[in-house]
Amino acid sequence: MNVKTCATSDVVKRWEDIDWNKATIYVKKLQIRIVKAQKEGKYNKVKSLQYLLSHSFYAKALAVKKVTDNKGKRTAGVDGEIWNTPESKFYAIMKMKSRGYKPQPLKRVYIPKKNGKKRPLSIPTMIDRAMQTLYKFTLEPIAETTADPNSYGFRVGRCTQDAIEQCFTSLNKGKSAKWVLEGDIKGCFDNISHEWILDNIPIDRNILKKWLKSGYIETGKLFPTETGSPQGSPISPVISNMVLDGLETVIKEKYHKKFINGAWYFPKVNFIRYADDFIVTGESYELLEKGVMPIIKEFLTERGLELSEEKTVITHITEGFDFLGCNIRMYGNKLLTTPAQKNYKAIIEKIRKIIKRNPSIKQEILIRILNPIIRGWVNYQKFNVSSKRFEDLDYDIWKALWNWCKRRHPKKGKKWIANKYFHVIGTRTWTFSVKTDGKIDNGEDFYLKLVYATNTDIRRFTKIKAETNPFDSEWQIYFEEREDLKMRNELRGRRIINNLWKMQKGICPYCSTKITADTDFRIHQQDSPLGKKKYLVHSECHRNLHDKTKDLELAL
Repeated sequence: MNVKTCATSDVVKRWEDIDWNKATIYVKKLQIRIVKAQKEGKYNKVKSLQYLLSHSFYAKALAVKKVTDNKGKRTAGVDGEIWNTPESKFYAIMKMKSRGYKPQPLKRVYIPKKNGKKRPLSIPTMIDRAMQTLYKFTLEPIAETTADPNSYGFRVGRCTQDAIEQCFTSLNKGKSAKWVLEGDIKGCFDNISHEWILDNIPIDRNILKKWLKSGYIETGKLFPTETGSPQGSPISPVISNMVLDGLETVIKEKYHKKFINGAWYFPKVNFIRYADDFIVTGESYELLEKGVMPIIKEFLTERGLELSEEKTVITHITEGFDFLGCNIRMYGNKLLTTPAQKNYKAIIEKIRKIIKRNPSIKQEILIRILNPIIRGWVNYQKFNVSSKRFEDLDYDIWKALWNWCKRRHPKKGKKWIANKYFHVIGTRTWTFSVKTDGKIDNGEDFYLKLVYATNTDIRRFTKIKAETNPFDSEWQIYFEEREDLKMRNELRGRRIINNLWKMQKGICPYCSTKITADTDFRIHQQDSPLGKKKYLVHSECHRNLHDKTKDLELAL
């Protein structure tokens, strides 16, 4: 692939002229070549391919597209600059040069945590975000090749459900381990040793050092950064994963199947990690406390990290433990994964606050606000034993909405209120819904209705194979088939969206890239001489299409 890095920019003169399919294919091919060279041990070739990728026009263009399409696109760094026009985006590509590059300090903000404390979030400038995303393209193929098999956080094609399903697989049998070490690393992002990162992360050392030492600005003052990989930076999750990769291997080197005194010995030690949260299973409390714990502490100490005494505990499986919003517990001889109490309480409190803070909002708008929130939580929990929780959610939301309705009409009777806000739709008699201007296919009135959790089918999640690599050519067909299967499952029972997806062959007409279950999607309506035309587009593309419309000011 002998391509001059400047050739593309000589042809493309505007942001609108960039062929994003071609750009994606070009970047993916180079990433596949990096993986191949890494597996063959040709590390000099890896560096050459990384250089070619980080200096290519297409990779720079995709990096700019990523930082201007995500939810943080309107959040500026210390320079106050955002790229919200095609001209500014195209100019940004031209500015992305490694020679003479000097990152600016990070803008420090704090976001609340569940325990009442605050987590520091560091916001880079747009140019620094784009540069980090560019170098992330070159680092991710290596990170995926060297990653622990059962690491699931911040990795392409993997999600929390994969980690939860692996927990189930490791604990659900009668002979499985009965003790679980719940590990949590204290301030993982903030305390990683810079020396270890610079010595072990295989990208341009000079640029990496500039990012690590750029400092942050808080209350108008510049503070140095001596440790850590700041939360909020695009490349930080990949770096943090690479820092923790190898922990599973170290544990398995000591605790694996052995042939002792004429019989096989199984220590039943399994490791599952999602970001900086992890669990280790074991056959006894003593094995985890005196055997596994010292190995973990030694591994982390080399990287400037330590376990959180507050959150690291050893639990018997019959008592159960919370992991990634789920409770995993053995009931008799049966292991169940159910929505965690804290997770359920958080979602219902969020919904109640929205309903209570918007007493005079139109019913239609309230439904449109609540539906994505309800659907998101339900889709996350639908792979667990959630039927009881789904019933609880529907009932608790109904109570909140009924109180909302009564407060709006204090002088009306319950029957009048019920007839106004609740209708019979399908087999559900109390459907919180409102008639809109639209019509369904048979000409009847269209009712916009609230999403009900109990309408969602509960099914077992198909876990990703632990050894897969999305940048390895050997696994390309596997990932394509997996994405199609996930999308078909996501569209099951959603006739209109399913028809649009098939008609468009799974491609978003706005950005010409594939629509998947992970990218999320929306229906966009566009006026045409024949009436309203519907398209299925990415959620971010949908926001871009409506950027010029005035946003509703709601008390969320």
